[in-house]
Amino acid sequence: MSQGDIIRGMAETHAAGFWLRALAAALDFAILALVQASYGALSHLVWSTQVEDAWTLAPMLWTFTLVFAAVYGTVLHALFGQTVGKAIVGIRVVVGEDGAPPSFGVSLLRYVSYFVSCATLGFGYVMAALRHDKRALHDLIAGTWVERVRRAPAVDGPAGNSVEAPVDQPSGSGSA
Repeated sequence: MSQGDIIRGMAETHAAGFWLRALAAALDFAILALVQASYGALSHLVWSTQVEDAWTLAPMLWTFTLVFAAVYGTVLHALFGQTVGKAIVGIRVVVGEDGAPPSFGVSLLRYVSYFVSCATLGFGYVMAALRHDKRALHDLIAGTWVERVRRAPAVDGPAGNSVEAPVDQPSGSGSA
């Protein structure tokens, strides 16, 4: 393996596949479910009723969840290029050749486009498994794609343990 091969391998981006994206989505849905359950428990404490029993609270719960999901996805994608689920799995949303996170407007368009992916009976999501570039329908609409976060080569730490640090983020160990 030549130095050129190593450098090309470090510079190339690798599209995140369907199953990595599905795992990240499942983690994000778990976070949204936790937030929704917390809101339901809070409403029970404040109004002394179950959300399911009160015909006015259930729509408020779903509206809150929808708004929270929009803010969660849009803001985190715009600021960091990834939600908590994507960060755990090691993938991010990018726009352009430089791998920059999407702008707020593009992130909002991507969120709204999730509903288009759902409206196709889920085929918009399945496209990520079928396409060579691993882009789903909402990626095509928003002009984004999801890639794996590049990692620096493993180095031996002081105790001989192998340590990996993301290339795009500082490792926290600098020399002074």
